[in-house]
Amino acid sequence: MSMGDDAQQSGAEARSRLVETIEHEVRIYGLGEGTRQLDPRVRAAMMEVPRERFVAADSAAAAYDNRPLPIGHRQTISQPLIVAAMTQLLQIGPDAHVLEVGTGSGYQTAVLAELAAQVSTIEIVEPLAAGAKQVLAELGYDNIAFRCGDGAAGWPERAPFDGIIVTAAAREIPPALIDQLKPGGRLVIPIGPDAMGQDLLLVEKDATGRVRERPLFSVAFVPLTGARPDR
Repeated sequence: MSMGDDAQQSGAEARSRLVETIEHEVRIYGLGEGTRQLDPRVRAAMMEVPRERFVAADSAAAAYDNRPLPIGHRQTISQPLIVAAMTQLLQIGPDAHVLEVGTGSGYQTAVLAELAAQVSTIEIVEPLAAGAKQVLAELGYDNIAFRCGDGAAGWPERAPFDGIIVTAAAREIPPALIDQLKPGGRLVIPIGPDAMGQDLLLVEKDATGRVRERPLFSVAFVPLTGARPDR
């Protein structure tokens, strides 16, 4: 077995252990909707994405710890459990077009791209956007569109979206994201004034356009950069 094969096997084993940890946590705590089981499609996506490619070099040894890690520019890569939970809450179908606000290092983007037909992702920090685009291209993802800018405005030219995921905390739901969500779609977003007072919110738009919001559980995210100060 070559050194490359050794590394590939080691990564697969580490992902397997991480996914087992996530499944254990989900069985204990649930996902806020009454389910205590990780969706098999989400499980397969988490098994497929090499998290070590999306962390800083000095964090590589901790790539498969079930915790957030710094990625520079005062941003973090989310805890894998939260990535799995938010992904599952979107209920992504194979034909879905998903908007991600907050590309970060691209890890959540890759998980979404494993499940959806199209992913449109927005990142306001230019070096992070460029780095994620490069890594995702190197990994062979060709169903992702990238934009560098303020994610609170969404991406009207590519709307509407079957699902929207926001990986940074806003004070309120940006109205543009509600407008760009398809009837029958779901928006998952952390809402709160600071890291100690945030809830993960599930927003559903029914076939008539009526919107329902449900807080699910407490989370801690970096703030949504670029949104208006009153949000």
